[in-house]
Amino acid sequence: MKTIFTAVICLWLTALYAVAESPKVRELREPEAATGFAPREAVSAQKYMAVTANPYATRAADTMLKQGGAAIDAAIAAQLVLTLVEPQSSGIGGGAFLLHWQAQGQQLTSYDGRETAPGSAKPGLFLKKDGTPERWIDAVVGGRSVGVPGVLKALELAHQKHGKLPWKKLFEPAIKLADEGFIVSPRLHKLIALKLNPGLTQLAAANHYFYPDGNPLAAAKALRAIAESGTAAFYAGTLTPAMVKAINSSERNPGAIALKDFKRYRAKQRPPLCDHYRQYKVCSMGPPSSGGLTLLQILGLLEGYDLPKTGVNQLQPIHLFTQASRLAFADRDFYAADADFVTVPIRQLLDDNYIAKRRRRISPKLDMGQATPGQLTDLAYGQDDALEMPSTSHMSIIDSRGNAISMTTSIEMAFGSTVFANGYLLNNQLTDFSLSPTKNGHPVANRVEAGKRPRSSMTPVMVFDHDNKLIAVLGSPGGSRIINYVAHSLIAMLDWNLDIQQAISLPKASNRNGPTTLEQDTGITLLREGLEKLGHKVQLRQLNSGLHGIQITPKGMLGGVDPRREGLALGE
Repeated sequence: MKTIFTAVICLWLTALYAVAESPKVRELREPEAATGFAPREAVSAQKYMAVTANPYATRAADTMLKQGGAAIDAAIAAQLVLTLVEPQSSGIGGGAFLLHWQAQGQQLTSYDGRETAPGSAKPGLFLKKDGTPERWIDAVVGGRSVGVPGVLKALELAHQKHGKLPWKKLFEPAIKLADEGFIVSPRLHKLIALKLNPGLTQLAAANHYFYPDGNPLAAAKALRAIAESGTAAFYAGTLTPAMVKAINSSERNPGAIALKDFKRYRAKQRPPLCDHYRQYKVCSMGPPSSGGLTLLQILGLLEGYDLPKTGVNQLQPIHLFTQASRLAFADRDFYAADADFVTVPIRQLLDDNYIAKRRRRISPKLDMGQATPGQLTDLAYGQDDALEMPSTSHMSIIDSRGNAISMTTSIEMAFGSTVFANGYLLNNQLTDFSLSPTKNGHPVANRVEAGKRPRSSMTPVMVFDHDNKLIAVLGSPGGSRIINYVAHSLIAMLDWNLDIQQAISLPKASNRNGPTTLEQDTGITLLREGLEKLGHKVQLRQLNSGLHGIQITPKGMLGGVDPRREGLALGE
């Protein structure tokens, strides 16, 4: 009998194929297309709040919070549901970074659930026979791009330390949806119809699930196994052989992963990366994410300017923002990688004297063009050529005890590798490594190595005031644009005094040390002429952020939902 999932796909796909966007007009780096803009208002709460990218996931989190669950309990329930209802963006076949704030004792911890390369991986994993790198789109599909998933291990580790509700209970909302079916969202429908990821039609298991005879009951069986046996079922149990077989026998780019690669996987508890911005303390993830380091560099560079006195999204602050982004991204592309494998000079890159020296390269009257990295004499790396895709999800949660989660979770390209096993998709995160292991005779810091974690741009954030009180929880999907989305929103809140919903909804600007991109069909495009007079090469395009956050004010909590996606904020 067809589930609601199957029935709704059958009704929608015929109509959506007719309006599918031509591949010729899509930029390779923006494969998860925009699906509309729906204005949002901030949601208020006093006791607790959850904000996620999908109503089903938010309701699952809300259910756990209502029952006295901790923030991590709610995050786990939400992630399991997202595996079903937002499979293009995240799931148990992917990885995640999360910050956890323990209100009692005021302890901030980060958990690294990033995927790892299998033991068979070599630096030339994505090189052709002639020694040149493959096209990114040719490397994405199939088993070779799959890293050992880490999200479940990270969630389990955090739950062991901070959870209140039983592990098994957290699976109930997702299992119910998998058993009974669910209404597929318009966004997921459109992304399926656009065929953004060629693997959806090239790999039989994924094709069978999404076009249109899929059955979520396979996922229910997998979820029950993990609920009963913990993550052992995933990493060293009944689910593992099917994943290994699917990866290694993929119709496109078969991989060479082993059962022992799953057994060896470990999530890691790491210190967060924090620095001060004006009177605030901003904290995020350290390596292997580049998000926190690049964000803090951008903010540090901008601290030398009086942004609070500028108008919101006016020419001069946006120009300065793009210049700071150029400098930070230039450093990112040389120095950011898995610090367990290479030296990442974090303190040198955030040093006040270094930031001041880099700031002198910024002119208020002229775009600097492509920035070069700062020279750190004891390190010589090659420039990274990895592409990072925006198929990711973010959730922000605060429980009734004041504990908080900021978690960004991903399977990378829309629908990941499209390798499908046990009812869920597997990631293609290995293509977040540099496709070229060396550049100009120097090793690339983010080159492929066995057991290594690929560089990420995920930037979960928490902000604290001068008394170390939590005042904001924020993050976004968006590939490497995540860093710009989060930085722009923080400036809007901390410098321009917008509330979190206003900051999230604000038209976006982005620069990743290339063209300056302005969000099309919004008021910020009025800056185009002025920026071009300053020497910018300006693009207008849909900037498909997915910012979700919570602001803590003297009057309570405010939840912000990105109007570009389909999230929901709920609280009490």
